[in-house]
Amino acid sequence: MAPALFALAAPETAVSTGRLLPAALIGIALIVVLITRFRLHPFLSLTLGSLAVGAVAGLPMADVITSFTGGFGSTAAGVGTLIALGAMFGKLLADSGGAGEIVDTIVGRSGPRSLPWAMAAVGALIGLPMFFEIGLVLLMPVVFLVARRSGLSLVRVGVPALAGLSVMHGLVPPHPGPLVAVDALKADLGITLGLGVLIAVPTVAIAGPLFARFAARWVDVPAPELFEGRRDEVGAQVRRPSFGVTVATVSLPVVLMMGKAVADLLAAEGSVVRSALDFFGTPLVALLIAVLVAIFTLGRGAGMDRKALAASLEGALPPIAGILLIVAAGGGFKQTLVDSGIGKLVADWVQSSGLSVLLLAWLVAVLIRLATGSATVATVTASGILAPLVTTLDTGQTSLLVLAVGAGSLFFSHVNDAGFWLVKEYFGLSVGQNLKTWSAMETVISVVGLVLVLAVSLVV
Repeated sequence: MAPALFALAAPETAVSTGRLLPAALIGIALIVVLITRFRLHPFLSLTLGSLAVGAVAGLPMADVITSFTGGFGSTAAGVGTLIALGAMFGKLLADSGGAGEIVDTIVGRSGPRSLPWAMAAVGALIGLPMFFEIGLVLLMPVVFLVARRSGLSLVRVGVPALAGLSVMHGLVPPHPGPLVAVDALKADLGITLGLGVLIAVPTVAIAGPLFARFAARWVDVPAPELFEGRRDEVGAQVRRPSFGVTVATVSLPVVLMMGKAVADLLAAEGSVVRSALDFFGTPLVALLIAVLVAIFTLGRGAGMDRKALAASLEGALPPIAGILLIVAAGGGFKQTLVDSGIGKLVADWVQSSGLSVLLLAWLVAVLIRLATGSATVATVTASGILAPLVTTLDTGQTSLLVLAVGAGSLFFSHVNDAGFWLVKEYFGLSVGQNLKTWSAMETVISVVGLVLVLAVSLVV
């Protein structure tokens, strides 16, 4: 009986494989070529890639458009508001001087031997609410000043700060990449946040201060005098919120979201405590509360008037328009893959192959990252391909799948990554030196992140 059933099913599977697998490969290849060869914006590339997938798979184009727009809209609704609120929070942190207060306090209390560790902590704290590029621009004056005044190598001081920024960007919500993966894979945000922080701390330590010891031997560049006078001038003009108030404000959304996760595990369903923590720990509510609190603790605490506060909040939104479109288009691409049946095909293949789902997720993200140079594109595309797999995973494993994708999305930044050139120019490095420092650091983050994800999966 079993052979007969297999014989009946085989032609359908072969036909599906014959149409769907080439559709997926062509769609992804088209996205990669459009981004890397023709320098087309990822939003347009993902949109065209989605249409190509549907056309090659033989789906009615009207259905393809419906799938894409449906995925685009649901992702924008689920993630777009969070990215916007996160951007507002980060802008308030920067404009109020709160970020500078964190940096100066931690660095000021550190000796030469502990400075790399302090810079890693600064990078992680600043990176928690801010996009990587914004955090990098904000930290560069600090990195230069610390390197010059301490006499340490610019690489010895800068790599730990970059590691803190990058790890937060790839592994910890509310950054766009992790948020997209959480949304696409239907993971629990609180558990993902908790596991992300658990994995992020040792990853930052290894890829930051520890790796920097070796990187500083390979590359030794002096810190420029840039920002020396400008920072002192700004510091004298701006009244800052206190260190304690700033750290408490930055930690608020994290505490609220983790409180929801703890309540879901420990509190009785339907109880007042669980209902309250579930509401306040919902990402939208947690970030909204954080922004409202930051208006008073950071904005008013720094002496900003209504006009300055309004300008800060408004100025946070235009720079993230491109990110929002890329993320939403990634959601549309994901939905096209799911509705075409490609995702189920991949899921069935993984289940029959015996490969670790977490390892596969990391590999898929690595390949897309290497091809496109974008961690966000790697995350949204890999999440779409792997979305059907979550039906076979429990809550903890699904969160680890998000983190495996995030770790893979950071692998070996090179010449097709805008971040590569940003770091190169700020640090005054050659391409070869940047590969030995920044690119190597990103690879260490990716590999260590994967190892820790696999280790945690043994007990979760």
